[in-house]
Amino acid sequence: MAVAGVVSGKVIYEQEGVYIHSSSGKSNDQDSLISGILRVLEKDAEVIVDWRPLDDALDSSSILYAGKDSSSVVEWTQAPKERVHRGPEHVNSYEAEWDMVNTVSFKKKPHTNGDTPSQRNGKSKWSFLFSLTDLKSIKQNKEGMGWSYLVFCLKDDVVLPALHFHQGDSKLLIESLEKYVVLCEAPQDKRILLVNCPNKSLSQSFENLLDEPAYGLIQIDLGERPVVQRREPVSLEEWTKNIDSEGRILNVDNMKQMIFRGGLSHALRKQVWKFLLGYFPWDSTKEERTQLQKQKTDEYFRMKLQWKSVSEEQEKRNSRLRDYRSLIEKDVNRTDRTNKFYEGQDNPGLILLHDILMTYCMYDFDLGYVQGMSDLLSPLLYVMENEVDAFWCFASYMDQMHQNFEEQMQGMKTQLIQLSTLLRLLDSGFCSYLESQDSGYLYFCFRWLLIRFKREFSFLDILRLWEVMWTELPCKNFHLLLCCAILESEKQQIMEKHYGFNEILKHINELSMKIDVEDVLCKAEAISLQMVKCKELPQAVCEILGLQDSEVTTPDSDTGEDEHVGLTACSTPAFQSNSLPVLAASGARDDSSTQISLSPDVSRLTPA
Repeated sequence: MAVAGVVSGKVIYEQEGVYIHSSSGKSNDQDSLISGILRVLEKDAEVIVDWRPLDDALDSSSILYAGKDSSSVVEWTQAPKERVHRGPEHVNSYEAEWDMVNTVSFKKKPHTNGDTPSQRNGKSKWSFLFSLTDLKSIKQNKEGMGWSYLVFCLKDDVVLPALHFHQGDSKLLIESLEKYVVLCEAPQDKRILLVNCPNKSLSQSFENLLDEPAYGLIQIDLGERPVVQRREPVSLEEWTKNIDSEGRILNVDNMKQMIFRGGLSHALRKQVWKFLLGYFPWDSTKEERTQLQKQKTDEYFRMKLQWKSVSEEQEKRNSRLRDYRSLIEKDVNRTDRTNKFYEGQDNPGLILLHDILMTYCMYDFDLGYVQGMSDLLSPLLYVMENEVDAFWCFASYMDQMHQNFEEQMQGMKTQLIQLSTLLRLLDSGFCSYLESQDSGYLYFCFRWLLIRFKREFSFLDILRLWEVMWTELPCKNFHLLLCCAILESEKQQIMEKHYGFNEILKHINELSMKIDVEDVLCKAEAISLQMVKCKELPQAVCEILGLQDSEVTTPDSDTGEDEHVGLTACSTPAFQSNSLPVLAASGARDDSSTQISLSPDVSRLTPA
């Protein structure tokens, strides 16, 4: 855990006024406050968490290490110089830890010889640092305390002294760490954040998958990958031409193909997203949609009144509602705050975000609220600019995403296994490399799948990506092919530079906001077409992509002519290749189409 000398590197996070409350040397056992500085640093592809007293420029002999006695009680002692440095074979080692942690505690063992830790000018010489790969869990303080504190528990069950944040709070630290590791709440205690530990059953499922005979060992020739091009976003004129006199949408399949290939111009999103998400039926008339909105508005406000009318006394006796509210308030305050729609204090967008999520708890009380759901709602509210419409679009989206947030996380388990299956077909060598680096579980894709890439792309790019995925074209589980496309693009760097577990995690996390959405969409579609044309596609892959044995027409990417192929093919309608202005997979993207100005209506948003 300890590293010799003062650690240098790129500072990711730094906070003064972080205290250890030590009772050492006090006859009445009262705490003495040791003020220190907490840093998170990047150095040589490693992330270090470092705390030390403010006035100390420690040498290696004054860094403390943690050791366990036979009763597993932590004792802090001064590190002998020869034990301070731990070689690279330890720093780079990692065991994928999936077990749940029940509790974290710290008990200071009395010094048997009566000595206290060395002091200078009355200040403690205690200090500690550790690699992020050694972190097992983080315990947070209870709500409502005067200041926040964190307790770090390492993988060898060493528990570090609590760090008390007298100045500011610990939220920024947690957000900094989330750039490098996946943090999720322990089901037994929501104050405990587990590191890289989505669910124990996920690990077991992967172990079972990898233990079974794998078709990936048999080389399957997928054939040449076609070249795919994108078109310009669907315009208002194109949309209007596909509406009859009563407001019905004509040629729905063709419209979905156009949306899949180019997305929507921003002016259309408020209207078309309601169809894509299933809030409006595609065959409904304008009058039918107006009546539906009136009905859904009444239904929404009845549910909203349910939690609005709960008194403080009632809420004291409803622990689940209290927990939901607390978590929602916490998450809303850190959701897309750099977006103008949500920035600043007392922002009406934030209030609506809170109210919609609280109302969803009434709509689906069994699920309630789970961290990450605010990420899914935020773009919907931004586009709809209407509380009721945003709620029902969110409810429809959650119908698709529900299993991701259930306690057993069955949806996440299934998707990660399916992603492993697809990736093994595309590149078994890359899969084998990931497994050799303890990364075969693909847990670094967990956030991608949980909230559909929400934190990997810019806000405007997510609007484009989601509307394309909502078409459910060109096949089932297209989002898994998007994952494959991204990983395939990063394969060369990962393998050529011999990245280990920590470097792979760091590299994937640093892709956030650097991925070209149009390029990824082109590659993912090309992969799907390549698989559809393969006559020897394994049954497991056919099931994942929703393919069935049939005689279908598939587009010829080179000539634009149709060719009839008897093979395992997508059950969805074949694509037409007569799209208008296009963007080649390797070509430059026209960013002018993604410039969005906020509607004047945004400033008039007020919660009901």
